[in-house]
Amino acid sequence: MKKLLALLGVLLVLAPTAAHANPISASFADTFADPVIVHGDDNLYYAYGTTDPLREGEKVAHRIPIARSADLVTWSYVGDAFSAGQKPAFAAGNAAYWAPDVRKIGNRWIMYVTVTETTVAPGASAIGAATAPTPAGPWTFVDTPVVAPRPSGDGGWLWTFDPAQLTTPDGRKFLYYGSYFGGIWVSELTADGLHLTGPATRVAVDNKFEGAYVVRRNGWYYLFASSANCCAGPTTGYSVSVGRSRDPRGPFTDKLGQSLNVSRAGGTPVIAPNGNRWVGTGHNGLITDRLGQDWFVYHAIDRNDPYLDEPFGINERPMLLDRLDWISGWPTVRGGAWASDVLRDRPNRPLPPVRVAPAPTPGRLLASDEFAGRSLDRRWTAIREPAVTVGRGRLSWPVEGADLTGAGNDAGVLLRDAPKGNWIAETRLTLPLGEDTVRNYQQAGLIAYVDDDRFARLSAVAIWNTRQVEFGYEIPYAGALSYGGTIAGPPGLETTWLRLAHRTDAGGEHEYRAGVSRDGRKWTWGGVWTMPANTTPRIGLIAHGGAAPAVTATFDYLRFSRW
Repeated sequence: MKKLLALLGVLLVLAPTAAHANPISASFADTFADPVIVHGDDNLYYAYGTTDPLREGEKVAHRIPIARSADLVTWSYVGDAFSAGQKPAFAAGNAAYWAPDVRKIGNRWIMYVTVTETTVAPGASAIGAATAPTPAGPWTFVDTPVVAPRPSGDGGWLWTFDPAQLTTPDGRKFLYYGSYFGGIWVSELTADGLHLTGPATRVAVDNKFEGAYVVRRNGWYYLFASSANCCAGPTTGYSVSVGRSRDPRGPFTDKLGQSLNVSRAGGTPVIAPNGNRWVGTGHNGLITDRLGQDWFVYHAIDRNDPYLDEPFGINERPMLLDRLDWISGWPTVRGGAWASDVLRDRPNRPLPPVRVAPAPTPGRLLASDEFAGRSLDRRWTAIREPAVTVGRGRLSWPVEGADLTGAGNDAGVLLRDAPKGNWIAETRLTLPLGEDTVRNYQQAGLIAYVDDDRFARLSAVAIWNTRQVEFGYEIPYAGALSYGGTIAGPPGLETTWLRLAHRTDAGGEHEYRAGVSRDGRKWTWGGVWTMPANTTPRIGLIAHGGAAPAVTATFDYLRFSRW
């Protein structure tokens, strides 16, 4: 029987088929979040998703839905790993199961899963495990947690979410887990994979990373992790970045050598929103096909259909699949082009060479303001009259205790008209926010601005103890405002170079891509936000988010170059 199933799988793979569209879960589910895929002993593939309804209007939570495929593209629903009443002894009655990770250890399959509520206390999450003889089940919970709830030290509980297991070539087993509140940690496991042994080590800073997934390649361990809000509907900027280490316990550093475990945490982008319909491209797994090609499985949100049922309800996060390319030792999805609508590259078939997506590069200078005078150039327009001063080749702006998000709209903005066509705007920003301390949410940077309710701002910002470069985005949606953000590269110690690269697509929509540099020479390019074709966004500067403790943002110039 096993040989027959294997032969059927091979025949299905080799059968001629047309290109398939993303999301690959469309045949059985409208949403299939936090996906992971394994290759079963029967030569079929199995996918697992987080607890949610599968279809619009269903209103029934599937406790870890399972799907099966012969070719990684065409999927069918198998069933749920757990019934409504099935739970481990430590799970509270209202527990949900999130973000599964499935591995074969010995002669059985183990599913690691987030148990959102335990009998310890409200909010005390844990990592549980279940075992099965096959990837399809039946699954049986282990009645003790693999990672028990962890006190935060202030009366709360660290987020013990998002497990990911790794086995090293010498047979050692590790489990990665954690989220924004507490960071990502790794612990060694016993040989059976069901218990921790030895101390835990933090490998990625809190308030920036979650959704760990680790693989070994060419002697390096690569830690993939997601950043930003997973679930902000049409403005979800969830994205994945990576660091690598020679040791599974880290330290993990990015392509520029920046650690993932410091206040100004690094992370080389693997995927982020690219301007098509897919936003919220994150929480990934990896699967290698029969020909040795790696594929990146992840969820995303269709910005035109972001919610499962009613607006601002459950975010609809279907499962997508794209090829993962390794370029000079670093992974990126589709050569840096990121999420696709159509799978023109098919798993288990020979693929064309990698086509590396070019990064935006500035050309001829179109316009600039070097702030050489003693007052603002007349081409600037001030919104709400910010208290800026100009002199000695810089514009100084005390960071305001105001903001643009939500209904407040009390922050000052400096704006000027953008050039026609495709261009890159650049500024050099000095913003001494220090390290580690909480200065929420002081920030300064560039903005593409239609009005107070539709903008994209690229800023160096203090987010709790971290210092990040966030590309924030607000738009009107379904009678309310939706705000989210995506994370680009790390800011400099005090001085950061920022770029917004603009182009118009075939439909006339404005696309803005975020770039950041710590030295003005090496650039990291992040995600894309869009503005409608019938708008005329202006470009400018901002400095807001909190007046205390006092800090002044300094801009050395604003330059526009042809892209």
